Amino acid sequence: MAMASVKLNTFSPQWIAPTTFSPRRVSLPIRASSYQQELVQTAKSIASPGRGILAIDESNATCGKRLASIGLDNTEVNRQAYRQLLLTTPGLGEYISGAILFEETLYQSTTDGKKFVDCLRDENIVPGIKVDKGLVPLPGSNNESWCPGLDGLASRSAEYYKQGARFAKWRTVVSIPCGPSALAVKEAAWGLARYAAISQDNGLVPIVEPEILLDGDHPIEWTLEVAEKVWSEVFFYLAENNVLFEGILLKPSMVTPGADHKEKASPETIAKYTLTMLRRRVPPSVPGIMFLSGGQSEAEATLNLNAMNQSPNPWHVSFSYARALQNTVLKTWKGQPENVEAAQKSLLVRAKANSLAQLGRYSAEGESEEAKKGMFVKGYTY
Repeated sequence: MAMASVKLNTFSPQWIAPTTFSPRRVSLPIRASSYQQELVQTAKSIASPGRGILAIDESNATCGKRLASIGLDNTEVNRQAYRQLLLTTPGLGEYISGAILFEETLYQSTTDGKKFVDCLRDENIVPGIKVDKGLVPLPGSNNESWCPGLDGLASRSAEYYKQGARFAKWRTVVSIPCGPSALAVKEAAWGLARYAAISQDNGLVPIVEPEILLDGDHPIEWTLEVAEKVWSEVFFYLAENNVLFEGILLKPSMVTPGADHKEKASPETIAKYTLTMLRRRVPPSVPGIMFLSGGQSEAEATLNLNAMNQSPNPWHVSFSYARALQNTVLKTWKGQPENVEAAQKSLLVRAKANSLAQLGRYSAEGESEEAKKGMFVKGYTY
């Protein structure tokens, strides 16, 4: 109980930065992004019924770990082969509306010379791009992290737009076992807001992702409290930076107990707490909530999403999954050309399952044992 008291006290009234709003300041003109109409249309396209996002934006190092799990070396040839398998899956656009790419992938082509971005467009899938520079230690914090990448972001975003990207992703994290400290939350929120404003100014719909890590043994009520504080701070700074809410997408963590908590929550409980947080913090003008899986098993992530879509929501509630779409695919492929078709079929199985979950029609009947295996990794990095 003493530990809980200490952590809860990190949320002091001083956390929310005081506003300097003055009625005399409202007359100052704010230049709207020249891409405003396009941003709104792109966001709506991604947040379309029965579809979600395939996240394949792992860094080369992380992709290398995935390849090593099936006995492949971390080479550009092998990374290209795996991503070609994913991005050329016939019929993928029926269930997937957007694909987040790593910079290397954005500029790659198939072995036949067709650009990956064109493969996506042919399936009516919007190409996206990871723009953050990963996580580094945050000085002055409780062993927490911050996310660099704002320097040069405008010029990089303009180049990504020219290459065909139409949305962007910036992932930062918040750790409950580390506090979280007011400093870490404020840094995360400000960084996300600046990134979002820069992205919109260059034609990219920003995915706003302050991932609340599963690490810890805390109860679900604690996660809810932290999530509410984080998202209140995020939206405060999004507004301060004049970000167009109709032209963003959110990628939140589901509100769950810590991975090491003694009691596991049911999909219905997770849905209840998650939707409570969203209704308290997210304006209905935001078009889409695209959940991350965060190390849940493939089946868990789908069941939880399905539970959140059993009644109408103010926003499109869907998925932006990496491991929860790719785990079975990778193990089916095994790096063998003769397994490509079977691996692509397994991708469609997972994509269709989550499409049904977005519509509230998913049933876990017939799920494989592999799909039920958890994928949580303590301190996981992209």
